[in-house]
This record gives sequence, structure tokens and C-alpha cells, in this order.
Amino acid sequence: MLFVKDLERMTAFYRDVLGLEPVEETRLDNWLEFKGEGVRFALHAIPTTIAAGISIETPPRVRESGGTKFTFAVRDVDATLRTIEAMGLPLLERPWGGIEAVDPEGNVFALERAA
Repeated sequence: MLFVKDLERMTAFYRDVLGLEPVEETRLDNWLEFKGEGVRFALHAIPTTIAAGISIETPPRVRESGGTKFTFAVRDVDATLRTIEAMGLPLLERPWGGIEAVDPEGNVFALERAA
């Protein structure tokens, strides 16, 4: 689960850019799950009173110091990275040769090719 400030914007990103499928049966005003092969990923809106004090920059400040990093399987890694970059979101080139991406709220994640 990932806590987010703007649930609608983040839902659109993970649905439209990464191709995750929302689970409508469990959707709430502050919660949305996505289903994948053997896994569920959810977005949970930060309470409004707390979210009001959070500022998200454009492009967002990269948040790399968290204890969790997600990896998402997509059909075409290169095309997905181009889409993310075209949105003005940072791509992070790693010393080991990998490239990671950043979502609209600054969360870093990795991509791999779907089987």
C-alpha cells in the first residue's frame, strides 16, 4: 500500500501509465486496489487534514530514503520510461546500469518486462 496525497492523479498514473487494473469492488473514497499476478497493490489517500499541509512540487521531489521500493512488470519498459519522462517526471540512472522512475508524488520505483 502506498499513502498518497492526490488519489485521483495517482490512480490515473498507475492505471494509465503502468497499466495496472483497478479493483472496482473494493474501491472507496480514500482507497483503491489494483490487481496483478499474485499480488495486490493499493493506494490510500492521506487524510485531508494532513494532506492540506503537504506540498507536491512539479516535478516532484524524489523520495529515495523510504524503506520500500516497488517493482512493476510492464509490457514495454522502454516505452513506459519514455511516457514517464514525457510527463516531466524524473528518471534515475543507476551506477549498475539500471533506470528507475518516479511517480507524480516522488515515489521511486523500478520496472521490469512482464512475462
